[in-house]
Amino acid sequence: MKQRLDQKQVQKLVLAPALQQAIRLLQLTNLELQEVINEALAENPLLEVDEEVEGAATEVRTDEEAKPEETPEPPAGSSEDLDEIIFAAGFQDYYDEDVPFSSWRDKEDIQFENLVSRRASLWDHLNWQASLTFFEPSELAIAEFIIGNINEDGYLALSPEAVAAELQQPLEKVEKVRDQIKMFDPPGCGSLTLTEVLLSQMDSLNLQDEIARKIVSDYLPYLQKSDHQELARILNLSLQELKLHLDLIKNLEPTPGRKYSEDKTIYVTPDIYVLKEDEEWKVYINEEGLPRLRLNQFYNRLMQAGVKDDQETARFLREKMKQALWFIRSLDQRKRTIYRVAKYIVERQKEFLDKGIDYIKPMTLLEVARELGLHESTIGRVVANKYMMTPLGLYPLKFFFHKSLSGTYGEGVSSLKIKERIKKLIENEDRANPLSDDEIVDILSKENIQIARRTVAKYRGQLNLPPSHIRKKKFMMEEVR
Repeated sequence: MKQRLDQKQVQKLVLAPALQQAIRLLQLTNLELQEVINEALAENPLLEVDEEVEGAATEVRTDEEAKPEETPEPPAGSSEDLDEIIFAAGFQDYYDEDVPFSSWRDKEDIQFENLVSRRASLWDHLNWQASLTFFEPSELAIAEFIIGNINEDGYLALSPEAVAAELQQPLEKVEKVRDQIKMFDPPGCGSLTLTEVLLSQMDSLNLQDEIARKIVSDYLPYLQKSDHQELARILNLSLQELKLHLDLIKNLEPTPGRKYSEDKTIYVTPDIYVLKEDEEWKVYINEEGLPRLRLNQFYNRLMQAGVKDDQETARFLREKMKQALWFIRSLDQRKRTIYRVAKYIVERQKEFLDKGIDYIKPMTLLEVARELGLHESTIGRVVANKYMMTPLGLYPLKFFFHKSLSGTYGEGVSSLKIKERIKKLIENEDRANPLSDDEIVDILSKENIQIARRTVAKYRGQLNLPPSHIRKKKFMMEEVR
């Protein structure tokens, strides 16, 4: 074995740092972009906020109407050093004024006196009860460990054996503490299974329905399949008698931790607004909260004043200017790309915006990429985590991208339209004789939609609609008096 030095030529794709930055910015939401801009402002002294235009709503202007901003002259130095930033001389306008954007800032300020403190979590509530129940240090330690391993639904994520081994306590003692925790509010927390949760709640409410307890203990699979007739036969009950016991079970809570869930409504800020003006659909990019940037004139003048004698300072300023210009350019390119994609979507879906879901057209990332001359992955990044506000409501951009199925005459039919049609068919069916998947296929076939039975079953599942036999059993149980 010996060491040697060889040379060889290879072809590979290398992304320049500026291109990597542009790609990264493209997939960010407005909130994430705000953080990136704030970081850039903190790190780069040549970047500053253009306060004269920050937060303003700008109308669409043509190139003739748009006035170029003052462009910084390149600093003194060799042309070789300035090759990468000399484009600043031609970068007369940092922003594309052809891309309309909107920023609604005339909103009421947040009244902090109307805000309340954080509500107690499930674990806070359980630990508070444990502190009033367990006075022996070892029992309190077991209770706190068990509560710490209860998930958001209220179920214990570890087995009692694992708890006993971790704390080096007898299993009987762990089970005794856990039994007491299951009687806390909300009852059932700390259980391992659904059966245990429901039985704990029946104990807590002192419900003495032995048949209901037997159903919960031994026959839950029958309830999951809505096989009420078989369950009634096994228990030797009529359907009317069985329904009384099932009504009691339905009032129990299968996820006891839901009451203290931290889940809150998440309000989405649209990235794009679509409005109809003068019988035409207009697209606006939402830049609320996004400051418009420019080069700091002080440092620009400093570079022009003659820092060539201080090579280290000149090199630092040149590097920061190059980063600032590329960052501004990347922001502009991001806005331009999002606008082009949104504009194409609106043009493609005019009938949907005018008439509703029945007129939505199928569309794919590849189709948009080809039409706009972009790569498919670029469209995917634009679509990610972006929302469009329309007169019909707020939609994620992904909503408009879906598969196409063939009609009888070869025309494309949106999968969303088919799902909506399946949903309406099931909503309007005779509940005593619900439509099977094969019957739905026949109905759609008569409407010039060619679709396989397994596709209907898949779409029905995505709509959370049970099969016809389950729907019929539920209806029959509801009709029992």
